[in-house]
Amino acid sequence: MFVLAAGAFIVAAVLGSAWVTGQFTTPTVDRTEGYVSELAAVDQPWTRLFRISDVLSGVACLAGVALVPRTSRERSQEPFPERSRECSWEWAGWLALAAFGLLTAAGGLFPLDCAALSDPLCGQRGTSPAHVAHALTRVLGTGAVLCAMVLLSARWGARASWLFTWLTLAATLLTVVTLVVGRGVGLAHRAQLTMVAVWLVYVALRLLVADEPDETGPRIAPGRLGGVGGARVRADDAPAWSGDGDGGAEHASAACAGHVETGGGGGEPHVVVQGEGPAVLITAGLAGAWFHWDAVAARLAAGHRVIRFDRPGLGLSPCAPVPPTLYGEAARLAALSPAHPQQVTLVAHGVACWHAEAFARLHPLCLARLVLVEPACAGERRPLPFAGTAGRWLPALGRTWGAAALARLTGPPAHRLLAGVPDPSGVYGTGRVLAAVAGEWLARRRMALDLRTLRAEKPFPDVPVTVLSSGDPDGCVERLAGELGAEHVHLPQTGPRLQLRAPQAVADAVAPA
Repeated sequence: MFVLAAGAFIVAAVLGSAWVTGQFTTPTVDRTEGYVSELAAVDQPWTRLFRISDVLSGVACLAGVALVPRTSRERSQEPFPERSRECSWEWAGWLALAAFGLLTAAGGLFPLDCAALSDPLCGQRGTSPAHVAHALTRVLGTGAVLCAMVLLSARWGARASWLFTWLTLAATLLTVVTLVVGRGVGLAHRAQLTMVAVWLVYVALRLLVADEPDETGPRIAPGRLGGVGGARVRADDAPAWSGDGDGGAEHASAACAGHVETGGGGGEPHVVVQGEGPAVLITAGLAGAWFHWDAVAARLAAGHRVIRFDRPGLGLSPCAPVPPTLYGEAARLAALSPAHPQQVTLVAHGVACWHAEAFARLHPLCLARLVLVEPACAGERRPLPFAGTAGRWLPALGRTWGAAALARLTGPPAHRLLAGVPDPSGVYGTGRVLAAVAGEWLARRRMALDLRTLRAEKPFPDVPVTVLSSGDPDGCVERLAGELGAEHVHLPQTGPRLQLRAPQAVADAVAPA
């Protein structure tokens, strides 16, 4: 990702310097007194070439900003307020550079009517809206790139970056002075654009020797690390099953719970353990997080050991370097289950019902009861041909500034709309979660195919199964319940996610009277 972002900035610098050839191809534009933008004026012979160069340069700059991975330059050694302030500078700097790219592209789409300074007759018949828009985008673009230079230089603290920033600022001021004086505007403007191109190349070279991606995780709301009634983070090596006896929630890594080697890598998943008694393992559906099951866990914790976790990239779990698979998720459930001869009651929602069914067929001796909440239907469509390749790129894309910006804009409102509850820990405003959701969605068809194959190879164990649903227009949930010999409980359809609107029904299915 660093190489791709650096390449995009170099392309932006090269295309933004296409005016150099215009000094020889467009002699009617005065090199000393004319703006560089006059080369792309509508009445000039090579207008299309220079306009396309401007548009592509702006697009390349936008792509470079979007692909830049978020980095952590020794932040662990800095006081938290400093980290927050410098992160804000970096955010603002990249946003300003993205604005510069957008305005550069807009300047190519709205050209000048004529050579404003080189042609004495230009403007005598009035100017078009495109002419005015071009002038405005150039002024705003200059301000945006200067802001980006200052903010990113302040964040990096590099002498070279400050040097290019001061030289660009000096060239900009010189351009203003020469415009007022009426002599040498072209030379000053060309010096300014040269320094901008040089700074873009410097940014590219800096990215090629950048630090590792930031893995500091999402911002957590004060006093809310997860669970019910407040939870604590377990930093020791004590077994995750050793409870405090007070029914509170514990946070643990899966390494404390056992050996979680599912082949996916990516670090230890976030696990919440609550209560004492027979084990109940809850696995959320597509894009789900541990806190969506708070109400269900609170009802079960009085008599059960409730285990919740976040799959790789979701909630508070780190990303995995490979796409999710059905067998990998079944192995994750097995690793989070108590050791034999203890058995676990497994509660699954949506697509995670496929993982639960695969776990039941592959590890029948580990399962005591299965509860499927609004199970997804395993359709007959073939896997997407590009899903595997895209899935391998998504974790890296999720750590970029572009993904972070997109997640902050769309994640919280989308979660509120679909789940109907707020996001207390801010996890849905992170690019990591956005990439994980996309990866799970792309892997759906492959998982469905693997599940159909597994159904033909492995019998379903003789365990109690309860299926909860509130709507079944095509009858696939009813067919699934029949195939598994399950009790099918129909609930009123009053909103999204049964575990949020009817937590008592889910708890009753886990521990029937």
